[in-house]
Amino acid sequence: MEGKECRAGMLSLLVVGACSAVSLGIRADSCKDVSMQNETPSVDQPFAFNCTYPPLTSGKVHVTWYKYPNRTPISKNMQSRIHQYRNWILFLPLALGDSGIYQCVINDTNMCHSIHVNLTALKKQWCGPSRKGQLDLADEYKQILYVGKDDSLTCHLNFPKSWNLDLIEWYKDCKEIKGERYTSLRMKLSVKNVSVEDRGNYACLARLTHAGKQYSVLNSIMVTVTEKPVFGGRIPKIIYPKNNSIEVKPGSTLIVDCNITDTMGNTNLRCWRVNNTLVDVYYSESKRIREGIENYTYFQDHNFYTMNITFLEVKMEDYGLPFTCHAGVSAAYFILKLPDPDFQAYLIGGLLILTCVMATIVCIHNIFKIDIVLWYRSAFHSAGTTEDGKLYDAYVLYPKTQREIQSHNVDTLVLKFLPEVLERQCGYRLFIFGRDEFPGQAVANAIDENIKLCRRLIIVLVPDLLSFDLLNNMSEEQIAVYNALIQDGIKVILIELEKIKDYTVMPESIQYIKQKYGALQWSGDFTEQSQCAKTKFWKKVRYHMPPKRYPPSSPNQLLKHMPCDLTAG
Repeated sequence: MEGKECRAGMLSLLVVGACSAVSLGIRADSCKDVSMQNETPSVDQPFAFNCTYPPLTSGKVHVTWYKYPNRTPISKNMQSRIHQYRNWILFLPLALGDSGIYQCVINDTNMCHSIHVNLTALKKQWCGPSRKGQLDLADEYKQILYVGKDDSLTCHLNFPKSWNLDLIEWYKDCKEIKGERYTSLRMKLSVKNVSVEDRGNYACLARLTHAGKQYSVLNSIMVTVTEKPVFGGRIPKIIYPKNNSIEVKPGSTLIVDCNITDTMGNTNLRCWRVNNTLVDVYYSESKRIREGIENYTYFQDHNFYTMNITFLEVKMEDYGLPFTCHAGVSAAYFILKLPDPDFQAYLIGGLLILTCVMATIVCIHNIFKIDIVLWYRSAFHSAGTTEDGKLYDAYVLYPKTQREIQSHNVDTLVLKFLPEVLERQCGYRLFIFGRDEFPGQAVANAIDENIKLCRRLIIVLVPDLLSFDLLNNMSEEQIAVYNALIQDGIKVILIELEKIKDYTVMPESIQYIKQKYGALQWSGDFTEQSQCAKTKFWKKVRYHMPPKRYPPSSPNQLLKHMPCDLTAG
């Protein structure tokens, strides 16, 4: 069973392959014939033919070469003497047995066209032993020179662009052409002041390099001389360039084609110039910019020429120069220009940089805001008090807790650390009830009068419900909070001796103050190190205190606390 299935599978594959081959053959046979070209090249030298028929080959199409009529596809193996290279068929070199008809099929999903080439290989002798050999004129290129003009001859080399032109030598009547009247410029022979004696049999011998191998191509030219050139309908038309500009970046490689249509038999000189000088001459030393090989295609009523100029590297000196393509009396140029700056990229980059700068400033402000403000106050303060009618910088309000440990900590912070840091080191004046009121003065009057003389209200909080209740009922606290919130609008500094997690159990006035001003949490350990004005906690307290500072009460106290002096803050 497995053998039968295998044979059945192979048979189906063969049937499919045969059907595909038949369908391809039918499609090729049914293609529309576009043209029949007759070619009579010489044997023992390379020959190439490009399957080009605009606009059929202007887009993406599939090109296949066949030997007609047996429909044998031409090999695409680069090592074969006869092979297809892209749209080209190459004979390297041509042999007598290569004569015959070759078919080029151009197809895609929508159309199919074919071009036939009738190739007749001839064994031509340019100059025999007697050096008087003549060619059949019908097999030569025919060109015209005009008397009294500066004219030129063209060595027609129709090969792919990948072929490199090494050298061209010109001959007339079997003798190499020399003299001041003749100038060889790549595929052109310029003839100055044409005379009747310039008619005759010419030949151009070109040396080409392809895939590391050198080839020689000899083309014969039958030249006639006419006294009066006929310009009617013979002026070539340059399709591109169109006196336009091309944007290109410095250092880039650039190839620009000059596309020309001309009438049959016209011998107009076609070349690239810059500053009225031939490109190859202008850049003869660096060879950075070169004129390429001219390619052409013959049509029924005109010829189509393509001649490129190659920039191996675009430099700043090339910008603004007109690179001009000449075809007889016709000329068109292009100018290189720098690409326009991408303002959108600059705008986006600028916005990103501005955003980063702003984010950095915000981060620096949030991190170092307190240090910056304290430094500014220290650097630009003035001695003396501020004329606002206030006598004290802060009124200190603290609870009288019943717990011994909390009571000790509160007394240490209020009666020792606050005076030591804010008064002695930073020059502030504090009013602490129980320390600064006059003996025998009524409590209510003392509180009411002194709190009006203060710029800030410092409230020390502890997480003790009993102390909150006392705070809610004691006259000192009520008067102080009333003056701070309602009467004078004094700013309040809340200091949590320990972290308070729930403010809902506290008086509404304290809740409001916490919501409006926030709270500072004591982070010290009640040692000598916690009495330094440069610590983080005391910087926060100083930041919320009034900007005006007072000098220390005595030089001895200032010297005693020199490690925590104001200039260091």
